[in-house]
Amino acid sequence: MSAVIRGGHFILGPEVKAFEQELAAYVGVDHAIGVANGTDAISIAARALGVQPGDEVIVPSFTFYATAEAIAAIGATPVFCDVDRDTRNITVDTVKPALTSKTKAIVAVDLFGMPAEISAIRDAFGIPVIEDAAQALGASLAGRKAGALGDIATFSFYPSKNLGAFGDGGAITTDDADLAELARALRFHGSRDKQSFEYVGYNSRLDEIQATVLRVLLPQIDSWCDGRRAGAQAYVDAGLGDHLQLPGSVDGAIPAWHLYVPTADDADAKLASLNAAGVQARAYYRTPLHRQPAMAPYVNRNGKAAELRVTDELARTILALPISPVFTRAQADEVVAALAAS
Repeated sequence: MSAVIRGGHFILGPEVKAFEQELAAYVGVDHAIGVANGTDAISIAARALGVQPGDEVIVPSFTFYATAEAIAAIGATPVFCDVDRDTRNITVDTVKPALTSKTKAIVAVDLFGMPAEISAIRDAFGIPVIEDAAQALGASLAGRKAGALGDIATFSFYPSKNLGAFGDGGAITTDDADLAELARALRFHGSRDKQSFEYVGYNSRLDEIQATVLRVLLPQIDSWCDGRRAGAQAYVDAGLGDHLQLPGSVDGAIPAWHLYVPTADDADAKLASLNAAGVQARAYYRTPLHRQPAMAPYVNRNGKAAELRVTDELARTILALPISPVFTRAQADEVVAALAAS
């Protein structure tokens, strides 16, 4: 960071270029493009795929708001679909009812660090898939890393992510050279050469200081994810399944466990008991996207909320438990004891 400050090259300098190369090598793709944040990454990725105002993009309703917001922000229509109860991700079966002749792309979120079955979705429908891997760096499915599963993928480096910067940051990854070139132009005001402006783009660039932070931290991601996986196993070994319904897994997946999120019919009561015992558990996505006020214009044409039963059930029953790269069996025992006493 001091070297960047002394050098005075703060935007799209050598540190960003080096981080992009290192991230692409880690993910196992040909191209990585640093952008300002994970939300811009989704908007730019969709534009690179040719999504235009009026097009429809299928998104899960059970995810963070930015996934749909980034689609609406480019004038496209987010169409909400349900998710699988166990993995919390979209599947071929949950996507199919949302398809129309206007569907231009599908956003598959690797929710909580569990890779979505993107190859099956691509094979089933032949529609480009944006992999929202914001919570999944370090995860893999069938030997391929998160970020390499879709036609194009997006990451967030918000400080709480598995790989967090010291501020905002994001990236786009792809094997497609044309998509990568267009994404690079869109992140810099729609220009390829800073002189001619071909598109109405974005001022969305990963800055040089954040790139230095990410370059130092990226080599730690595998050990950190191993620690999270050990934490998830500690919950299993401690008997958490006697008190809560544990999350399921995709066959062939090695999750990153950005969050560890079981369910319970009396989730709010259990959260209150855990918090009273000093356990920092919390609810996630209690109001799913298809019930958010700003998304009302994009819900079913009759003006009523979509019938996404699994999403609504998960929104009511889910609770996120503490997990981190240094989460221990003793801490898992403490959480389970607090549940047993509730």
